[in-house]
Amino acid sequence: MAMKKIWLGVAMLVALAAVITPLPIAAQSANCAQTVNVQTGDTLSSIAWRTLGNAGAYDRIVAATNAAAASDSTFPTIVSADRLSIGWKLCIPAGGAQPAALAAPATTATPTAVNTPAAAPETENEGGIAEIAPFDGEALTIDYLRRQEFPNQQLVIRQTLAPGANYNRYIASYQSEGLRIDGLLTVPRGEKPASGWPVIIFNHGYIPPAVYRSTERYVAYVDGFARNGYIVFRPDYRGHAFSEGEARGAYGYPDYTIDVLNATAALKNYPDADPDRIGMWGHSMGGYITLRAMVTDPDIKAGVIWAGVVANYPDLLTRWRRANNTPAPAISNQARRWRVQLQEQYGTPEENPEFYASISANNYLADLSGPIQLHHGTADASVPYEFSTTLLEQLQAAGQPGELFTYRNDDHNISQGFNEAMARSIAFFDEHVKNRR
Repeated sequence: MAMKKIWLGVAMLVALAAVITPLPIAAQSANCAQTVNVQTGDTLSSIAWRTLGNAGAYDRIVAATNAAAASDSTFPTIVSADRLSIGWKLCIPAGGAQPAALAAPATTATPTAVNTPAAAPETENEGGIAEIAPFDGEALTIDYLRRQEFPNQQLVIRQTLAPGANYNRYIASYQSEGLRIDGLLTVPRGEKPASGWPVIIFNHGYIPPAVYRSTERYVAYVDGFARNGYIVFRPDYRGHAFSEGEARGAYGYPDYTIDVLNATAALKNYPDADPDRIGMWGHSMGGYITLRAMVTDPDIKAGVIWAGVVANYPDLLTRWRRANNTPAPAISNQARRWRVQLQEQYGTPEENPEFYASISANNYLADLSGPIQLHHGTADASVPYEFSTTLLEQLQAAGQPGELFTYRNDDHNISQGFNEAMARSIAFFDEHVKNRR
């Protein structure tokens, strides 16, 4: 995603340190083999690929830069591995093997090397549909999701990663429609509650599948929940990282929502988890998935959505505009978008309102499994702020509990209000998931 300057004042960071603590400064020499200035579109993984030949070695750049910052103020202290500012000077350590804790799982094939990975755009890419595929709009209906079986299954630990502040980290996998889906799993250390730890299923937003990595992006988000006593599981949707299957997108196919519902089923059986205390968090595209999951699975006790794609389908077709108020450009027949496919097969919303109602989770809010907390920046150039305000009105009309926090002049990632939004999200999950009675 496009990186913008996002740091709050030091005083705010200190005040909220109980919620989100900066990444520790590694005990490492501040000697740099070279330095790199962050440019537009850079991510730590793309810089690691260019300089170290390994996109997964970005953590070494974080450690080296933080070590350098301890004695040289021209280097920044990197608080979150997925949040950079243009112009920062980064310390690149001497090349070498990737740390074992972040190596690719031995049970999976090594991903095909690419040239410098592109940064994940801040704008949604409409689910990333890249090629023509058999299309069945009926599979988008909420009734279709409810007819699916999400069988009891076990998470399989594939890899142990470097631990977090007070929690352990793993790559774990489960099955979804016969596909092996991986995800990032965090488990608190310490005495487990008698019923098991509360759980947050973490649904990430759109990141180009070709550059997606299980341990990158949303680092501070996962850490904020994990260090506050939650098991966190962030599924890698099919076709992402080492997950099997094709990444066909979220809005024209039910795939990612099915992957998340199967992840929820697997977490219900995880020995350290409390199956009666499961919440769900989603950002952007992940908010779309969260809303659909919550009108399908009654066991999801509460949901938090940041900058969510939470409009009904008629509004997704007609009111989702880019920052310059223009729709996405037309594309070739070999890469037809879900908008075109839907309207060619089922007509426009005016011509076929019943169908579009059947595929919009907003029409099923009476069946919502729990309360929802919404967060949105008014300067979001990727997903319209009005999507969240409209959903709040729909929740109220359906008699469902919901609240919306507005971040004035803030962007799609709520960069300026990040710490405040995280604190509110944690408090909401504490009330409706961790401490629910």
